[in-house]
Amino acid sequence: MTEPNWDQIRAEVIGFLVDLLRLDTTNPPGNEILAADYLAGVLRAAGFEPIVLESAPGRGNIVARLPGTGEEAPLLLMCHTDVVPAEPEFWAHPPFAGEVADGYVWGRGAVDMKDIVATFLELMLLFKRRAGDGERPLRRDLIFMATADEERGGHMGAGFLVEKHPDLIRAEFALNEGGGDTTKVGDRLYTTCQTAEKGLARFQLVARGEPGHASIPREDNAVVRLAEAVVGIGRSALPYHLTETVSRYISTVAAGQPEPIRAAMLKLLDEATFDEGLAALPLPAFQKRRLVAMTHNTAAPTILNAGSKINVFPSVATARVDGRILPGCGHEMFRAELEPFLGEAIEFTFTDQGAPLEASLESPLYDTIQDVMATVSPESTVVPDLITGGTDAKHIVRLGTKVYGFVPRRYEGDALLSLAHAHDERISRENLLYGTQVLYQVIDRFCGRPER
Repeated sequence: MTEPNWDQIRAEVIGFLVDLLRLDTTNPPGNEILAADYLAGVLRAAGFEPIVLESAPGRGNIVARLPGTGEEAPLLLMCHTDVVPAEPEFWAHPPFAGEVADGYVWGRGAVDMKDIVATFLELMLLFKRRAGDGERPLRRDLIFMATADEERGGHMGAGFLVEKHPDLIRAEFALNEGGGDTTKVGDRLYTTCQTAEKGLARFQLVARGEPGHASIPREDNAVVRLAEAVVGIGRSALPYHLTETVSRYISTVAAGQPEPIRAAMLKLLDEATFDEGLAALPLPAFQKRRLVAMTHNTAAPTILNAGSKINVFPSVATARVDGRILPGCGHEMFRAELEPFLGEAIEFTFTDQGAPLEASLESPLYDTIQDVMATVSPESTVVPDLITGGTDAKHIVRLGTKVYGFVPRRYEGDALLSLAHAHDERISRENLLYGTQVLYQVIDRFCGRPER
């Protein structure tokens, strides 16, 4: 098999990312048709027959397929082209300029997730060229899907395709965002493969009271009733839950650590010793908060609304709370956990629900990822990971697809691990190439025909 020209590919995938970053697909309103049409043009020029589908005017989605032999079911490369809003005045480089500077590609979407769109696009072209050069065909079809609306729930994107065009994207396995980051614990490196994510359990709280003049305080103040519930929920310590993914994550990290870090990590596996172990770990505060969120359902009050005039008691006060539940937990279980903090006068209503997800750690795709990483990055250990946010996987799994989040990046310091949705979002040129190189090997092993 001919080895790809990686210098040429580095320039090409950087070029794709720069072009995509210059397309303003901020959601809302989205306007992802800009990206869908751009991707369609690149794919058509390479000999594909891409399909562009709008769920509404301007909400563009694109699907393209590289046929294999059909011996095994397809692999889906899933990504989204919408991005969250940016505040240009706080950026070192304009968020929609796609500038390359200081070894990085800068722009809104550089790590969430137009970098992955560019990587998956490049991989489709690489395997198409290989087929054209007479190399052995893939055993699986390779499907490329770039969708709208992920940042606001995916209903106009992945959800639309699942409901209206499922046969275009039906696959046995999928590669997604959500994993591949390399982090450091002590002196050891760990690269995540996302196998689980929390489900949505957002809700609204409503407190009611009698309106009246605020110069005469009263006990049934809707604002006070709501505030008591919000404080209780916001400071609550909800029950501990250990999933298979998080258990393996903790055990794998602990196995590579010296004492006393190893002992502290293992204490995270037991509810009775979790707090003690967490306090003993020499980790940044962000990583400790994440470990709590990985082992507990969470409820974060984010929006409050009450009153319109300073001297009038409002009759209604409302709060919106971002709730997230772990695999194995249902929405009614979650509500029961919150019940002690609500109070009798608080009305509780779920506003946005989604099931939590967990893919098996015993799968040929996960095995392939581990095997490839052991070769290309033996200094880093692959660990399964649960993300506390959400992705379009919540839609795709409805087709029976097993979704794994894995687009690998080398460790470049803790500061570069939390750039999604942040100011100065950027990815290094070398990490963009690295992810493409590793996934080329993963797809080749997972989908390729073994040598006879």
